[in-house]
Amino acid sequence: MAADERRPSVAVLGAGLIGIDLADKIRRSKSLDLRLVVGRNRESLGLARAAEMGCPTASGGIAALLESGPFDVVFDASNADSHADHWAALRPTGTTLIDLTPTQLGTVIVPTVNGAQAGAYRHINLVSCGGQAAIPVLHAVARHCTPTYIEVVSTGASASAGRATRLNLDQYIATTQAAIRAFTGTHEVKVMVNLSPARPAPPFRVFMTVLTSDLLPGQIDAAVASAAEEVRAFAPGFAVNSVEVRDGRLSVAVEVTATGGRMPRHAGNLDIINGAAVLLAEQQAAAPSR
Repeated sequence: MAADERRPSVAVLGAGLIGIDLADKIRRSKSLDLRLVVGRNRESLGLARAAEMGCPTASGGIAALLESGPFDVVFDASNADSHADHWAALRPTGTTLIDLTPTQLGTVIVPTVNGAQAGAYRHINLVSCGGQAAIPVLHAVARHCTPTYIEVVSTGASASAGRATRLNLDQYIATTQAAIRAFTGTHEVKVMVNLSPARPAPPFRVFMTVLTSDLLPGQIDAAVASAAEEVRAFAPGFAVNSVEVRDGRLSVAVEVTATGGRMPRHAGNLDIINGAAVLLAEQQAAAPSR
């Protein structure tokens, strides 16, 4: 392979549910070269699954990754409490760090909203799975009205939320609220998260409520449909179930199912944020500077 055709070397830091699905997506990418999946515990089930997939693996966390690098792109799929230390360690190496933890660190990127800017930054934050599902719709809506209040309720299957996700729920809520404020210009924002133990496991659902006095139903329907179509470019299971405008209140319900890969259909929360992460890395790989 010619030097100008070299695929960027990438590593996944974290071997939980998100990290293993991410590794699977990277392996299927024609633009990225997965060199390593790193976990903390050598005996972890995630590392065993990564090895079964044919991925190079290592234990020991960020120290093991630094010993094996450098890498062009590192995906941090670990936990929010560790991310600042990971960036401090990786920053001198020149890597691009794509953060899948809800830290509010780095530049916030939602591919269909400001993804074109991602190539200018080496520290990228993807908000949360709920943020990736809601913000494209809410940003599109806010271009046609002035929301005074936004509420987002995400419901996911317990089986699709790993230990790190559960430990980071407070950060998830705070980070998603901050991102919605930034992308819509709305001060009053409330985010809630439900983990459902129901059987069969329900798909990932996000319900949005927007209060505003200047809604035009025709414009809103078209804006939501257009935003959804753009998201489906990297998350094919993204669907709008309903859009209702009544008495200054807009209600939008979306559902995300996982398509392809190793994840069950109910794990749409993993599918959408990992799809966004891989898309951004592929776009950087295709940039002229590569």
